[in-house]
Amino acid sequence: MLGPIVNAAAIIGCSLAGLLLSKILGESVPDRIQQIIMKALGLAVIYIGISGAMESTHSLVLILSMVIGSIIGEAINIDRGMNRLGEWTEKKLGLSKQKEFETDDQEFVLEHTGKGRSGSDFTKGFVSATIIFCTGSMAIVGAMQSGLMGDHEMLFAKSILDGTICILFAYQMGIGVAFSAVPTFIYEGLIAFISMKAAGFVPADMIVEMGASGSLVIAAIGFNFLDIKEIKVANMIPAVFMPCLIMGIQNLF
Repeated sequence: MLGPIVNAAAIIGCSLAGLLLSKILGESVPDRIQQIIMKALGLAVIYIGISGAMESTHSLVLILSMVIGSIIGEAINIDRGMNRLGEWTEKKLGLSKQKEFETDDQEFVLEHTGKGRSGSDFTKGFVSATIIFCTGSMAIVGAMQSGLMGDHEMLFAKSILDGTICILFAYQMGIGVAFSAVPTFIYEGLIAFISMKAAGFVPADMIVEMGASGSLVIAAIGFNFLDIKEIKVANMIPAVFMPCLIMGIQNLF
């Protein structure tokens, strides 16, 4: 579990560094500079996602994984669940500055206009960071290597990358980014534990396809940062695990 622990610690430490940076700089950084930083981050995230997705050697598996996984995620509505988790955490910590709305109609308006509770920086930071840190190929492959071989090198490298992202995200969106360390640790820890118990049963090409699907999900976050079209990226998370199902069925025939 050393790899997941180091990764979670890097997320927390670098998020706090980003918060400190925002306190020091305050309002000295113009809004137009902050906006261009977010756009630059969006482009970088798209590049990271697409470059990871290009590792796929089974295009049909990738396409089916994205479609089936997204349908499942939309049916479950993971996006709403993660947003509510972020809002609940924000409220419990006394960080929420948004007004509580009581009626379903008001919640519907807020949800579809991007205003109110669903648009808080805390929730946006928590959800965006969690998806980036959990669904990428490095999270899956790195955690598997930790569990299968006790090799933590990839998760250590991921910690450096995640830490850099955390500084920038926390500067822009606040303390919510730091709380993404919790689901990231649980996610990577579970993969490492399961891999340790299932050593030798997971084909290498299946791991590659899982990483490719996760990377494509990450690319979608970049489009959200660019304000091109709002995508409920969290609802695509099941796509990461679909290669196991699709390739498993394929192997039966």
